[in-house]
Amino acid sequence: MRDVAHHHYFAPHPASPHRVAEIRATLRGREFRFLTDRGVFSRGRVDRGTRLLIETMEIGPGDTVLDLGCGYGPIGLVAASLAPLGRVYLVDVNERAVDLAGRNALLNGLRNVEVRLGDGFAPVADLRFDVILTNPPIRTGKASVYRLFREAYLHLKPGGRFYFVARTSQGAKTLASHVQEIFGNVEELERGGGFRVYRAVRHV
Repeated sequence: MRDVAHHHYFAPHPASPHRVAEIRATLRGREFRFLTDRGVFSRGRVDRGTRLLIETMEIGPGDTVLDLGCGYGPIGLVAASLAPLGRVYLVDVNERAVDLAGRNALLNGLRNVEVRLGDGFAPVADLRFDVILTNPPIRTGKASVYRLFREAYLHLKPGGRFYFVARTSQGAKTLASHVQEIFGNVEELERGGGFRVYRAVRHV
């Protein structure tokens, strides 16, 4: 039987027994170490979509950044390394993922990081960001993902950038069309390995 918990990494309380492991990945020219566990997304390696987003995203040194649905933290922690004068918030509904992301921030010597537990934007309701990054949880359903996209617009500062990655075969172009409706713009920045990375900008 396949590991059902793997497909429910967006559950608040994973039921699968712990099996913590450490993986390494070279991202943006730096080697990172990540603790992973059962019940979190892509625990065996940094998946191709996440890697493509990391290599494509543009982060300024003083940006305030949100990694939405952070998992064990690769996107947000790489962003933190690119924004030494900024602040990066990592949010996930999965308590196991949040614990790992916090431990991984320390493991990689990143101090400009804050990890918060909760659903969507609820843990950062009072904040606005220069950049929001997400590898959205497609398996929660498009209605849920569309809600996150709408809320992303509301939580960006004017001029803020929203980056997301999606698998072409899971409706990346449809998701991009929805972002176009919300933001009035969307641009495909990169594609590869069956994934596409998009950026939209909040102009007002």
